[in-house]
Amino acid sequence: MTRALIPGILAMAAIVVASNILVQYLFGNWLTWGAFTYPLAFLVTDVMNRVYGARTARRVVFAGFVTGIVCSFIGTQIMGEFGPLVTLRIAIGSGLAFLTAQLLDVSIFDRLRGGKWWRAPLTSTLVGSSVDTAIFFTIAFSAALVFIEPANDVSWAGEAVPLLGVGPIAPLWVSLAVADWLVKLSLALLALVPFRALVTKLSPDTA
Repeated sequence: MTRALIPGILAMAAIVVASNILVQYLFGNWLTWGAFTYPLAFLVTDVMNRVYGARTARRVVFAGFVTGIVCSFIGTQIMGEFGPLVTLRIAIGSGLAFLTAQLLDVSIFDRLRGGKWWRAPLTSTLVGSSVDTAIFFTIAFSAALVFIEPANDVSWAGEAVPLLGVGPIAPLWVSLAVADWLVKLSLALLALVPFRALVTKLSPDTA
């Protein structure tokens, strides 16, 4: 089982590290490059769950969580133009969102594993991704939670703008969250292809 864990842990750690780096770089008005790498964490979790079971998948998730904590700590020590690259609110939001969403993904997948092959990974990823987005952006940027880190000025995130530039007026952070969520939903569908291929390669009888 240890040999089975190592590839999953390394893959999860690589995705978490890459996402923490790429989140510093913008892609258009509403996204960062990290939005395209982070959802792959659900793919890793689901493959491990399908092939090796929920217990192994949870161990991979916890390894990713620890990696994220380390990345957040390093980010708090690096000063950017407007302060630390990672604030307390972002660190809390990121960690809580990752752990909650990934463990929820594992639980839902495990309950649905007996159905059609695509049902468990698609449903668990869609639900997990939605929860992840809601938790992270609310904790990191909502004005209602300013008490978490009073010294951190996130007033810019509360600027009233059209949703995604075309919809009804909403705080800027809501547009960021919706854009992130849409990317996650799109990648959840695309990830079914590598999920099927990886599961078939690792465990043909399980696919």
